[in-house]
Amino acid sequence: MTEPRPQPDESLEKLRDQTRAVRRGKLKIFFGYAAGVGKTFSMLEATRAQAAAGTSIVLGYVEPHARPDTLALMQGLEVLGPKEVPYRGITIREFDLDGALARRPAILVVDELAHTNAPGVRHAKRWQDVQELLEAGINVYTTLNVQHLESLNDIVAQISGIQVRETVPDTAFDQADSIELVDLPPEELLQRFTEGKIYVPHQAERAMERFFRLPNLVALRELALRRTADRVNVQVQSARQQAGATQLWATSERLLVCVGPSPTSARVIRVARRLASALRAGWIAAYVDTGAVLSAAARERLTRNLNMAEQLGAETITLAGQDVADELVRYAATRNVTKIVIGKTGQPFWKDLLGRSLVTGVLRHSGDADVYIIRGTQEGDLSSRPAGPLRRGRQIRYRHLAIAAGVTALCTGVAALMRWLFPHLSEVNQIMVYFLGVVFIAARYGRWPGVLAAVLSVLEFDFFFVQPFYTFRVTDTEYFITFGVMLVIAILISHLGYRIGAQAQMSRQRERHTQVLYHLSRRLASTAGVQQLVTEAETELGQSFASEVAIFLPSAAGRLQPALAAAASFSANERELAVAQWAFEHGQLAGSGTDTLPDAHALYVPLSGSTGPVGVLGLRPIELGRFKDPDQRQLLEALASQIALAIERDRLAEQAHRLLVQAQNAQPQDKTTSG
Repeated sequence: MTEPRPQPDESLEKLRDQTRAVRRGKLKIFFGYAAGVGKTFSMLEATRAQAAAGTSIVLGYVEPHARPDTLALMQGLEVLGPKEVPYRGITIREFDLDGALARRPAILVVDELAHTNAPGVRHAKRWQDVQELLEAGINVYTTLNVQHLESLNDIVAQISGIQVRETVPDTAFDQADSIELVDLPPEELLQRFTEGKIYVPHQAERAMERFFRLPNLVALRELALRRTADRVNVQVQSARQQAGATQLWATSERLLVCVGPSPTSARVIRVARRLASALRAGWIAAYVDTGAVLSAAARERLTRNLNMAEQLGAETITLAGQDVADELVRYAATRNVTKIVIGKTGQPFWKDLLGRSLVTGVLRHSGDADVYIIRGTQEGDLSSRPAGPLRRGRQIRYRHLAIAAGVTALCTGVAALMRWLFPHLSEVNQIMVYFLGVVFIAARYGRWPGVLAAVLSVLEFDFFFVQPFYTFRVTDTEYFITFGVMLVIAILISHLGYRIGAQAQMSRQRERHTQVLYHLSRRLASTAGVQQLVTEAETELGQSFASEVAIFLPSAAGRLQPALAAAASFSANERELAVAQWAFEHGQLAGSGTDTLPDAHALYVPLSGSTGPVGVLGLRPIELGRFKDPDQRQLLEALASQIALAIERDRLAEQAHRLLVQAQNAQPQDKTTSG
C-alpha cells in the first residue's frame, strides 16, 4: 500500500511553522496551582543551572516576596534595573522591556506572567511583553498560576468566590515550548502559610481566611493537573504526527459558539474554549447582527466578548440576518460545524411556546450537529449595567411610541374625512388606512412602536367608527371577530415592516462598506506613484472614517516617517511615532482601542503586503472609541491591505521599468563587444 502523498499546503504551512520556530525565542512556564508552591524558587534553580553551564542569564523581573531562600538564589546573577513609571503622584517599578531587548541575553527571567502593567508603558499586560521578547528571539523563563488562565476564570470564581482580575489568554500558555508543573500538597502549603514562609503573618491570616482554604486549594490543584495533562496529550499527538504514524488521530470536530452583547456571554465563551480544548477541535465565535440599535455599553460588551474569544484562540465572525438561530445553523452547515454552543438566560415563557427563543430555534434546525446549552451567569460589577428604563435606547423608544400614537391619530382623521366625503364607503377601506399607518411606523421606528400602533388602531376604530360611537361598547358581536382579525393582521404587518426596515439598515451598512472598498480600489487602480497613492488613500479614508489620516513609510534605515508633509503633525509627537514603529515591526495593530499602547491618540494599522509590512496607516478619529466596533476594525484592515498591495504593485512596476531600461542600455554595448 502506497503512503498518502503529502498535501502542498500542509507542507508549506509546516515549513513556515518551522521557520517561525527557529526565529522565535523559547518560552518555559513554571506552572502551579497557587502562590507559595515554589514556582519562583524552581525557576531560579533552573536559571542557576543554566548559568553554571555558561549560558547568558539576566533576571528581568523577579518578585522575591522577601523570602530568604528566593533572595539567596538571586545572588550572583545579573539583574536588569526596573523601569520607573510615575502614576498619580507615586512611582511604580515595572519590568524594563526596552532594556531587556537592548541587552538580549540567552535567557531572560520574567516572573508573574499575569501581571498587569502600570498605565503608560507599552503593553497593558506582562504576557504581551513576553510575546514581544519571544518575537525578538529571546528565550524567557516565567511563572503562572492556574487561576490566571482566562478559560478557567469562571470556574475559579465559582470555587473560591473571588473573581480573579489578572488573566492570561490560553493561547499564550499553549504556545509555550515547555511547561514545568511545580506541585506541593495543599496541607504542606497551608503549613508554609502558618510558618510565615510565604506572606507576613497578618497577610497570611487574611489570605487563609479568604482564598487559601483547603477545599479551594484541592480544587485548584486538580485544575492545574488536568490542564497540564491536556497539554501532554497534545504533545503526544504532535509527536505521533512528526513520527509519520500512518494511523492519524481521527477528529473532525469543530465548534461554533454564539456571542452577543449580553454580560453572560463571557461564561459561554469560556465553556466553549474548554470544550474545544478537551476535544482538540477548532472553534468559531459568531455574532449575528440583526440590525438592532445597540447602546454604547452593549457595543463595548460585544467588542470585549469578541476580543476575549479571539484571545482564547477562536476565529471570530460577524453575520447579518434577522433570525439569529437560522443564521447560526446556516453558517454552521457551511463550515462543517459539529457542535453548537449557545447560552440560555431567563426570558418570557411565551417565546418558548411560540418557538421564538434562540434555544428553540437552534434545536429545531440544528440537524446532525450537537447543541450544548450553557446557563449564562452575569460577571463583574452589577452596578455597571445600564439602568433599564433610563438608558438611551429606551429614551428614544419612548419618543417613537409618542410618534406612533400621533400617526394613529392622523389615520383616524383621514378615515373620518373619508367617511364624511364618501358616506357609503365600506369600513374595510378605513381599516386599510390604519394598516398603512402601522406599516409606516413599524418600518420607520421598529417593532414595539408598530405593535402600539396596531393596538391603538383597533381601539380608535372601535371608538370612532363602530356603533355606538365614542364608546368602547359593541352591540354587534361580529365586530369582535373583526377586531381580533384586525389586531392580528396589524401586528403581523408591524413585525414584517420592522424586518423590512432592519434589513434595509443592514443593506445600507453593507453597501457603505462595499462602496468604501470600491471607491478606494478604483482610485488606487488609476493612480501611479507612491506619493499620489498615499494622497488618494489618505483623502478617501479621511472622508470615510471622519478621521485625521497619515500613512507612514519606512526610510532606508527602517525608521518610519510620514509619506506626506501634510501629515507631519503625527510625527511631531515622538510617542505616537514610536507606536507606529512598533506596529510596523511587529505587524500588529497598536494604539487607541487596542491592548498595545492604548494611551496613544491614534490607531495604527500595519500595511501588510504579500512580502510583509510596507508601512503603517494611522487614524486619529474625531469621535472617540470609533474603532472599538469590530466591523469598523475589519473594514479598516481590509482597506489597509488594499493600500499595501497598491504600494507593492507600484514599486514592482517601477523596478520592472528600471530593469527594462538597464537591459535596453546594455544592448548596444553587447553588440559592439560581439563585433
